[in-house]
Amino acid sequence: MRLVTTWFGVFLEEDGQIVEKVLFPQDADEIARRMLAVENGEILAEEEELAGGKQLVVSEERLEMLGDFIPEGAPFIAPEDHGFPIDLLNKAMISIGKDKVRASGRPDEQILQAIRAIDDLNKTANLLSERLHEWHEINFPELAKLVPEDRFVKLVAEHGDRKAILDSAELDISDSMGSEISSEDAAAMQKMAVTLQQTMKSREELDRYVQGRMKEVAKNTSHVIGPLIGARLISLAGGLERLAKMPSSTVQILGAEKAFFKHLKDHTKPPKHGIIFQHPNIHRAPYWQRGKISRAMASKISIAVKMDFYGDEFIGDELEAKLEKRLEEIRKKYPNPPRK
Repeated sequence: MRLVTTWFGVFLEEDGQIVEKVLFPQDADEIARRMLAVENGEILAEEEELAGGKQLVVSEERLEMLGDFIPEGAPFIAPEDHGFPIDLLNKAMISIGKDKVRASGRPDEQILQAIRAIDDLNKTANLLSERLHEWHEINFPELAKLVPEDRFVKLVAEHGDRKAILDSAELDISDSMGSEISSEDAAAMQKMAVTLQQTMKSREELDRYVQGRMKEVAKNTSHVIGPLIGARLISLAGGLERLAKMPSSTVQILGAEKAFFKHLKDHTKPPKHGIIFQHPNIHRAPYWQRGKISRAMASKISIAVKMDFYGDEFIGDELEAKLEKRLEEIRKKYPNPPRK
């Protein structure tokens, strides 16, 4: 007898006839669970039940412990003959797809989505801030020049119009060029300012989340370039694996794709750095040192990313020490700008 497993049940077949069978429940999730178990090489309880110590032939290697493995000769068994509509298989496959998507939620994908969410929040915050400034200038145009952005938003959110702000805040101003507004207008501006505050708070919370997750998922990269810039590199590359497979020269200019294509098209100067320019070692360096520092940093980032993806060892301190040594060499060797 041959043991045959299908998506809807397990059968014992002999000379083209079904001798025994155990059908699965007519439930898409239950069928999906068994199909995933088979895919993972597991033996189903229904298969063990039918085998029961009998002399059997099996068609799959995973069932070798239940019988002699002979891959040829498994018969076709129609699901409709046993009361299973084909659309039940479609539902089971959809259930499997959902399970695999959930299972494939790699930590770097979570970081990638968080960084994109931060970018969306930044755009929203910038638009709200611009609109709030334009609107509030009607009533109190001097306020934005007297206080920093975060205090500006806080004052408008808490007080709304000019009179309430001047009554509560110690501002050095005797008169304003703004016009009076109604209490309804002030309340509407307050609501917008509160929304902007909440958006900024959400962005800060996501920043902290990304920093914490990066130290778990990509500890070497975080140590060398910083968690937020490292997360942006992962986002630009499309994942930690793709970033790990990139040469350091590509890592160096990630985020400067427009400038690079302009270089290819119009023969302008190639970009020396992309998103890594945000690191203090680069943007605080003299302009003539930035290209060399960018190359040195990209090289160490590339090593750090590969260790994070392919290995599990922490070498961040070692990479940081080597990088600092190389940066010192660059600073000493090129203290002055090149002659034109």
